[in-house]
Formats: sequence, C-alpha cells, structure tokens
Amino acid sequence: MFQCKDIIPRTLKHLLGGKVKRYAHSLKNQPQEYWQPLEVHLSETALLAKEFATLFSSGDWAHNAAWLHDLGKADSSFQGYLLRENELDDAGYDSGRINHSSAGAALAEQKLGPLVGRILAYIAAGHHAGLPDWFPSDTGKAALQVRLEEGKENLMRIENYAEEILKRLSPLQRPPPFVNSKEKNFHLWIRMLYSCLVDADFLDTEAFMNPAQKHVRKGYGKLDELKPAFDVFMDRKIKEAPGTEVNIIRREILGYCREASQLPSGLFSLTVPTGGGKTLSSMAFAMDHAVKHGKSRIIYVIPYTSIIEQTARVLGEIFGPENIVEHHSNLDPENETQHSRLASENWDAPIIVTTNVQFFESLYASRSGRCRKLHNIVNSVVILDEAQLLKPELLTPCIDAINQLVRHYGVTMLLSTATQPAPPGLDPMREIIPPAANLYGRLRRTEFTIPDLKVSTGWPELAEQLCKHEQVLCIVNTRRDCYDLHSMMPEGTIHLSALMCGEHKSKVISEIRRLLNEGRPVRVISTQLVEAGVDIDFPVVYRALAGLDSIAQAAGRCNREGRLNKEKRLGQVHVFVPPKPAPRGLLRKGEDTTRELCAISGLDPHQPESFTRYFSLFYSKVNDTGDRFNDWLVKDASPDLHFQFRTAAENFKLIDDQAQRPVFVRYGKGGELIESLRATGPTREIMRRLQRYTVNISVRILEQMKITGQVEEIGDGFFAQALPSLYDDMVGLDVFRENLPVEDLIQ
Repeated sequence: MFQCKDIIPRTLKHLLGGKVKRYAHSLKNQPQEYWQPLEVHLSETALLAKEFATLFSSGDWAHNAAWLHDLGKADSSFQGYLLRENELDDAGYDSGRINHSSAGAALAEQKLGPLVGRILAYIAAGHHAGLPDWFPSDTGKAALQVRLEEGKENLMRIENYAEEILKRLSPLQRPPPFVNSKEKNFHLWIRMLYSCLVDADFLDTEAFMNPAQKHVRKGYGKLDELKPAFDVFMDRKIKEAPGTEVNIIRREILGYCREASQLPSGLFSLTVPTGGGKTLSSMAFAMDHAVKHGKSRIIYVIPYTSIIEQTARVLGEIFGPENIVEHHSNLDPENETQHSRLASENWDAPIIVTTNVQFFESLYASRSGRCRKLHNIVNSVVILDEAQLLKPELLTPCIDAINQLVRHYGVTMLLSTATQPAPPGLDPMREIIPPAANLYGRLRRTEFTIPDLKVSTGWPELAEQLCKHEQVLCIVNTRRDCYDLHSMMPEGTIHLSALMCGEHKSKVISEIRRLLNEGRPVRVISTQLVEAGVDIDFPVVYRALAGLDSIAQAAGRCNREGRLNKEKRLGQVHVFVPPKPAPRGLLRKGEDTTRELCAISGLDPHQPESFTRYFSLFYSKVNDTGDRFNDWLVKDASPDLHFQFRTAAENFKLIDDQAQRPVFVRYGKGGELIESLRATGPTREIMRRLQRYTVNISVRILEQMKITGQVEEIGDGFFAQALPSLYDDMVGLDVFRENLPVEDLIQ
C-alpha cells in the first residue's frame, strides 16, 4: 500500500513545468480539488477591487493591482508550501515564510512603464507588509527598491504564467485627471487604491476559507431605510422637550441643518455654542443629505474616547445598535458582536462612530489592516465633531486630507464646532447657521469672572472657594494638579482624570449625572477630559487658565440646559490662575495666547470675534504644523514617484505613543484579565477587553514604578499593576502616592 509521500515528488515535478493548476489557498485536510485556484482568486479579487474603486474613477487601476498582487504564488516554492501545510509534501523545501508579493511588483515595473508600473508596484508589494518607502531605511528590507530586486528573481521562475496574467490587465495610460494634475494628490489616491485591493483580497479569501463569516457581514440597513426611525425620534424629542429658550433655539438649529442638507455635496461648517444640540442636528444634516445625494454611509468622528460611547449610545437608541459600529480603543468587547467586529475592520456599515485618531491616522497609514477601511470613506458624509481639537503639529496634513476627500472622493464633510473659525488652509466652507440667528447672544447661559492674570490662586485657597458650592465642577490642566487639589477637598469629592481606566471613568461620569439629576450635592475635580461633549450640567464651573477654546468648552458644562435662566440667573464660570503654569507645549501656548489676548483686547468668551483673534495668535505660535509630510509624500512624487509611505505613517501620531506606555490595572475585572494574559499570552479577546482597564503613563514614571516593583512586565512589552492597592477607587492609578501601604511593602 503506497503512502502520500510516495507520490509527492511526481506532484512537485508536475508543478514545475507544463500547464499546471496553481492554487491561492488550501483547506486543511482537504484534497486539492477543494482548494482555491490562483486564477480564480485573482479574478474575483480584481472584480471586487474594481467595484470599490469605480466610485473614484479608478476601477481599472484597482483591477490591475488585484491581478498582480498574488502573482508570486505561482512559484513552485509557494505551491510546495501549500502542500506542506496540508501534510501532502515532505520534500526539503525552506520552511520559512514564502514571499509572494514582490513578483507582481517587479512585473509591473518592468512591463507597464515608469508611471503606471511603479504605482501598481507600491500596491502589489505592500498588500501584506504595508505600503513601503522608496528610499531604504537603516534596515532597508521594506524599501520598494529592495523589494523590486527581490521580485525580479521570483519573476524569472514564473515567466510564462506572468505573461498570461499581463493579458488580463486593462490598458492604462495616466491616473485620473484630479491625480495627475497635482503631485500632492498622488499619495492619498495610491492609498485609496491600496485600500480597495487589500479589502477585496481579505474578503475573497474569507469567502473561501470561512464562508459562514462572510454571511455574518451582511444584514445592515441602508440609510434610506434608517431615516424614518430618526425622523420619528426627532419629532418625539421636539414634542417632549420643555418650551425653554434653549430648546426653542435648538429647534431652529435643527431646521437650519435640514435646510442645508439639500445643498450639493461639499464642505460645510456648523458653528453652534456648547449646549446647542450639535450632535443630533449634525446627524439630521448628515442623514437628510446622505439620502438626498445617495451617500453610502455616515461617519461621526469624535475627538475623545471619553465621549464616543455617549454618542454611540444615543445613536444606537435611534437606529438600533446593530446598525452602529463603534471603532475606538476603549470599546467594551462584551458589547461587541461578531457583526460589529467584522464591520470595524473595513467600516462596511451605515453609521460609523470613531475617533480623530482612527480617522486621520488611517488616512496616513501604511499597514493593510489600518488602510483597509479607507475606500469606504468615499461617497460618505463625515461629521468632524469639535474640529478645533485637531492637533496643530499635524494641521497641514489633516487639512490636506479633508480638502482631498471633499474635492475628489465624493465626501461631504461637516465641521462641527463651538469655538473655532475655519482652520487655515481649508477650502471655502458653507456655514449652516446664518449670522442673523445670533446664537452666541441668545444662547448665553453663563457669565465669566476673569481674575488679575498676574495673581495665582493656591490650592488651599481654591479648595476653600469650591467648598462654598454644593454643586461645582473644577477643571485643571494636569493630572498632578487634579490629584493635589482633590487631596485638599472634603470626603465625597469626585476625582476624574486619565489616571482612571475607561471602565472607571464611565462609571464615575454616570454617577455624576445621577447626582446632578437628583439635585444632590456633588463636587468634581477633573482634568480637561470632560470638556469636549461630556453631557453634564453644573451651576458653577471653575477653570484653570488655559486656551480660550478650553475655557469656552468648560463653560459648556455650566448651565448647559439653561435651567438657571428660568430664575433670571446665569451659570457662574470662574477662571483662576493655578499655582503652576500649564506644561510646556500646546497647553502652555494656549495659556500664553489667552494672556496675550487679554493684554491686547480683553477677554470675552461670549463673542465669536474673540475666537478669531485667539486662533490667529495661537497658530502664529505653532512653529511646525506638519510641513515635513510634504517631504515624504509630495516633494518627489513627480516624476519619479518616490514616496516614503512607511516613514510618514510612523510619524503621523495624534497621540504621542512614544512618550507614554499603557499599564493594565486591577480595577473591576482588570485583575482577572491580567492573570489571563499572564497565563495564556495575548489573544484578540483578552487584549480588546483589557483596553477598558488601561491607563497611559509617561515612560519616566513607568521606569520608576518598575524599579519599585509597583508595575511588572507580564509579557513582551505588556506592563501591569503589581501591587494590589496601587489602584485607588477614587483617584485611579495612584502614581503620585509618596508612601506605599505596609501590606504592599511586605509582599
């Protein structure tokens, strides 16, 4: 009786010559007749990629990239790899990873000309490892130059098959006019094509390897099917809302948004004071506009994870949570379905709620997993909430991305803000609210007390002032300030800062709302994490001196619903000068700009003109707004198509992940998850759940805590709280504690 190994040498010999059947994917323990032929995979991926890219007039480009991407799999070494993986081959092939991405890149470069070929070469070569740099880095291995040389060797072994593939390619001359006319348009267009390819590749592979999962992706409602539920919700909300002046103005804002939604696609701004109902009004604009103009989806982009859950919860109540996909780092896996997890991979859902970090870092990413979603931004409505919170050092590339999405990719972009005029460099916008509406005058619910900015207030003195109020919020500039001031407050005062993990912060914010709604005493000391959209309403707010936009956002937590106006009173916002200035960097620039504005023209946060003057001064102090990205992505785009995709991606960070490190904490279920990570190593489920139990601390503090044994490394690069009492139910990860409890010291 013969064994499989007796016939494999003949199988391999057959693969090396003649008309043979080559495979893209195998199925474990299944005979070859059940495997996916390579030509079938290339063909189906090409059809899907072409469908995606047709929306931005680039279907044939994506079609060709798809036919090239897995060309290297025709090599006998890869076919032998498939046989070994299925225990059909015991030949002595190299057991290392088989490279199959470079051959298609080399074929494109050799046969399709310097323009067309190199564009497709970037995409094919990077479809697994990520879009490469052209110029080698220190290691040099990922550079396209190196990959092309490697691909030439692979290509020689499959020359006949490559010639057959060339016949399947569509004739191409130049990129679409919007790309070819300006060098700065190339890099995003290539990344969009790359997105079409990698998503099509993933989807076709999944359909073959796991067809059941393919069907889970289906079932979302379309926007025109979801709109009636939104209209019913808004009609009911309007009828049930008390007839206060604030609610009357909110209805006007809603009307302006719905009227503007009928205008052609483009760039819009919605400038409304805090508490004016921007969230639902902007969604009304997006929903009506999307249905009117046939947009594919709505993407709601929010600056902070601390408020994203609040927004997603409201939208989930309207549209059904099954139609809302949250995509951010703090998502609770217990609330995540397989449906939503799959949709977060490529944003193939009608409504996406995500963060600035996810949105903009993806637009400059190089890795396939991050770029996969990009083509689903095309033909969408994007709401950019609190647009003033874009990172100034990355303002230039962010503005360029916004302009390109609107000009060339069918995106309607709505910049929603309470404070900021249009950032410099943006294309002309249509403001939805007419000046005659006088919202800033009519929505005035607070009055400001501005001190002598030369005189600071000590923490003991400030604590004494705060204790005079039963309901008061005090916002300071740093976590250390929050910790120190809170330590001087009476028992029961609530602490809220980023030293608390996501699970803890959500619980505390819910408790604050409950106490306020019940009219009970509540004093809160917080960092600025409450400023952007957290729906809380205090009669009195104190704010440490900071940028004017931060002061205005803090005021948005004061008399938010206008309840005090019924009593002919206004909310009280007290600005104070803290004992120490804000840390160097953007916070200090904001504080210094506010001081300068006060010296020049005085400070009136109720006047929109104050913000125009403030931001003009502020941006003049920012030395670098991201112009270096021009060197990596634009300067050498023509005629040589030299891009540094990977370098640009590594430097585009809205959050400086080099200055801070995540630490897993033992709050709630965090302890159990830490032990699971220690026992089994990182899995997707464990790591996703641990995001709710993570605190980011500076590298300097982390090193100190490692030395003292307060933090331990429980895996390669994974750090966790080691001492039991280090996480405090009041202040979170107690990094500022001077003396450890005896029970911790003796462990």
